[in-house]
Amino acid sequence: TTGSEADVRDELTRRMAGLEGRVAVACFATNVARLQSIAEAAHANGRHCALIGRSLWRVHTAATETGYLTPPEPFVTENDAGFLPEDKIVLICTGSQGEPRAALTRIAQGDHPNVVLGDGDTVIFSSREIPGNEKAINRVRNLLIGKGVAIVTPDDAEEGAPIHVSGHPARDDLLSMYQWLQPKVAIPVHGETRHLLAHAELAESCQVQQAIVPEDGALFRLAPGRAEIEGIIDSGRLALDGDRLIPLGDSDTIRHRHRMAYNGAAMATVLVNKHGKIAADPQVTLLGLEDGDALLDLQDDLSDAVRDAVDRLPNLSRRDDETVREAARLAIRRAIKARQGKKPMTQIHLMRLS
Repeated sequence: TTGSEADVRDELTRRMAGLEGRVAVACFATNVARLQSIAEAAHANGRHCALIGRSLWRVHTAATETGYLTPPEPFVTENDAGFLPEDKIVLICTGSQGEPRAALTRIAQGDHPNVVLGDGDTVIFSSREIPGNEKAINRVRNLLIGKGVAIVTPDDAEEGAPIHVSGHPARDDLLSMYQWLQPKVAIPVHGETRHLLAHAELAESCQVQQAIVPEDGALFRLAPGRAEIEGIIDSGRLALDGDRLIPLGDSDTIRHRHRMAYNGAAMATVLVNKHGKIAADPQVTLLGLEDGDALLDLQDDLSDAVRDAVDRLPNLSRRDDETVREAARLAIRRAIKARQGKKPMTQIHLMRLS
């Protein structure tokens, strides 16, 4: 089973009792039970609790309105936290995973507008390290230690005295849930595929009539009759592009930007007469490929390469716009590949004189 939140509450209360300076506790903003535990531990030690980070205040609003968060006294804003004595404040901070713009990271870097930590202060990491975040977390910890801040992590906890327990149920917790609820249908929706399959098997072992493992976007009909997947709804990650949201996975916009970031871009304007003969020197514009005199030299070389490629086309092919565009595009890409080893985004603007 997962450890008890009550044990965390007791241990946080005990640890805060022996501290004199400011105390900051880093945790997941969505762990409402942990916010309650920290608030009660602070209150038991005569300290006021402040929420540092916008996501904490969003969770606070939702959790208090629905009755899941009932702090013993109102939380202090970050603007007011600095006016309280150092031994009378507990700062609940986002950034337990070393996120670049989170409150604790900004405090560690010394660029938070309202909160500072230093000698005599303590930061308690009341969360586990998510695999892959170790480097970012250790960077924040080292910055804090360099300021003279004492660090407490779950690794420092004694047996039976945790400062963090998982917010996720373990196997026996799930068994208890199924025994209490006795549902007809189980649809695991959290975790990787192996977790979902293991959860479904567990549900079936608890005599749940149906256990369905969905994929992202699955649309279910739960009743009447047996639960079924009725279809798939488009889903995935979105990116904020200026003032609009665009799909991240299949977006040509994002893919093109990645290519331009690594390979640059080349654009050429090609003017031909009605017979397909080059009517003026092709004009080539390059982005992210060269600078100064080298840029001018490369543009001249590419202009010559486009002229030669179009001139080599058979007379009939030169009358077809798409064939001329493709010949010019390939000429530019091959020349840059030979010179720089890059394959830039390449666009050809073809104009034909009547």
